[in-house]
Amino acid sequence: MKTRAAVLRGISTARPYTESRPVEVEELTLGAPREGEVLVRVAAASLCHSDLSVVNGDRRRPLPMALGHEAVGVVQETAPGVRRVSPGDHVAVVFVPSCGFCRDCAAGRPALCAQAAAANGSGALLHGPSLLTDAAGRTVHHQLGVSAFAEYAVVAQESLVPIPRDVPFSVASMFGCAVLTGAGAVINTAAVRPGQSVVIHGLGGVGLSAVLGARAAGAYPVVVVDPVEEKRQLALQLGATHAFAPQEAAEAVRELTGGGAEVSVEAVGSPKVIADCLTAVARGGTVVSVGLPAPDRVLEVPALAFAGEGKSLLGSYMGDAVPRRDIPRFLDLWRAGLMPVERMHTGTLPLSDINGAMEELASGRAIRQVIDTSGLLTDRPAAA
Repeated sequence: MKTRAAVLRGISTARPYTESRPVEVEELTLGAPREGEVLVRVAAASLCHSDLSVVNGDRRRPLPMALGHEAVGVVQETAPGVRRVSPGDHVAVVFVPSCGFCRDCAAGRPALCAQAAAANGSGALLHGPSLLTDAAGRTVHHQLGVSAFAEYAVVAQESLVPIPRDVPFSVASMFGCAVLTGAGAVINTAAVRPGQSVVIHGLGGVGLSAVLGARAAGAYPVVVVDPVEEKRQLALQLGATHAFAPQEAAEAVRELTGGGAEVSVEAVGSPKVIADCLTAVARGGTVVSVGLPAPDRVLEVPALAFAGEGKSLLGSYMGDAVPRRDIPRFLDLWRAGLMPVERMHTGTLPLSDINGAMEELASGRAIRQVIDTSGLLTDRPAAA
């Protein structure tokens, strides 16, 4: 079948993206789902900084690639062997299609699935090579087993989590990456307890989701650090108790927490910020690194921070989430008003405006933009 999709053919750092247009919407041929795979009509796809990192070369991926990895849609067709979903189901799409059998999956850490990592790294799907080809018959790779900036996508059934039909598409689209990663870093990785002090550096979609996770976990105080005033104000509306610009944060946090926070979440993707978090966290405290620095960046920290001060530095990929467990419970928190993720929705754009959306994200103005890929999206952000 044919599908319109946003395709990246070469990395680009030329700004603005609205003029350089590194991503073009093309008509591709999408192969039929194989055993264990599902055809999904994509209803909404959120734009994440990880997508931008592929465009600017910070995350090297095989090209050409059909972009998009955070989405929600409606099941159209299931191939033999599919038992998790049925046609008509609304589904959140997860960018790690865990196999369920490898060492990490068996240990309850599906985000680290080795088979999924291999498939995602090569631009394939969990059950086989790419199903996308361009007008010349050349292979186009999948991004993280999804390629959601498109009208249709074929994905492994392991990438799908059924969701209730009454959840708005624009809300549900943020649960497959931003919420799993940010809230999961607080709730799963750091295992924050009520009353613990938490500092969150970086207020993109992941950092703001970490704020929601800290609020739901009962943390206090919840301090946020970001250079953008508008993002700090939004974080306060979402449940943060204090907000500071980076240059004033260190001293203010020490005063608020009596010497240092118990948990610090780094959602910037900066080795310097990770190191600063480790210096500023309290003795016995924990730093959770959830941002994605460029692969060539190196972290240098005082070795004595660990054995000498009892501090911990934890990596968190996809928030150490178990998607089939965590997406339903996070949606329950959304229903209860404890995770108002719709407040992060800063714009709805058609697929044809993908480069404009990339520019808004790169500028720091946008938090979570939702791409209306196939005309199914009728809800709009509250501020619109």
